[in-house]
Amino acid sequence: QVQLVESGGGLVQTGGSLRLSCAASGRIFSGYTLGWYRQAPGKQRESVASITSADNKYYDDSVKGRFTISRDSAKNTVDLQMNSLKPEDTAVYYCKLWGSGFSSWGQGTQVTVSS
Repeated sequence: QVQLVESGGGLVQTGGSLRLSCAASGRIFSGYTLGWYRQAPGKQRESVASITSADNKYYDDSVKGRFTISRDSAKNTVDLQMNSLKPEDTAVYYCKLWGSGFSSWGQGTQVTVSS
């Protein structure tokens, strides 16, 4: 079983920055992808960014050019640097780890961007 713990959320003004971190522990298999999702009130959870074991990165169009995902495979961590934040980025951000036949979610961290 894999445990994921997020940190780094908080309250920031429009245009500000935050850095989210996620640490994975437990029984982690090789070849996994790490990603960040978010869920705003009344909306479905959506993918924000992900990074594969080969360092291939994916970004949702809404965050391209503003968010950067990175991972440290030796430490089993993934970070999300969020710049130029907008009120519409307000959501609970979740870390996810997945691979062939397995996946785990973190508990989520709140990000609030004030206008």
